[in-house]
Amino acid sequence: MSIVDPKAAVIRLPDAEVLQGPANTGRLLLDSSSTGGALSAVRMTLTEGANGAVPHRHTTASELFFLIDGTLQVLAGQDVLTLEAGDLAVVPPNMDHAFAAAPGAPADLLIVVTPGIERFDYFRLLARLQKGEASLEELLESQERFDNHFVDSPVWTEARA
Repeated sequence: MSIVDPKAAVIRLPDAEVLQGPANTGRLLLDSSSTGGALSAVRMTLTEGANGAVPHRHTTASELFFLIDGTLQVLAGQDVLTLEAGDLAVVPPNMDHAFAAAPGAPADLLIVVTPGIERFDYFRLLARLQKGEASLEELLESQERFDNHFVDSPVWTEARA
């Protein structure tokens, strides 16, 4: 990462930390500490029909989803939206949301959380969980720290069935 001046941060894609899962690739772009608390940003690539994030909400932050390529399903409250390449959706604080590649389609997206939440350790925890190196209990205990509160969503469960 390069700091252009005290107010600008730049990350070059080859310099981003990469977290590889069985059906997803996360590229950690800028965390809150790199942007003066303004935002945190991650690029997520999902294979065809792969789940991205289970239903959750943030109490203090909005989450922006910009679809670079593919087709994405996004839970926004009680609605399941379908985004195509070039579409953008913003979920406000306290709204239940989730995302996944649409059935039969991959998805490549930019996720921005604002104001910034220091979240890279959250994504690292998820990667460790996928590898069996962390427990579900650890994840549940981290909800306050990362302002990532898991919720049940019958609408999302039905849409993903």
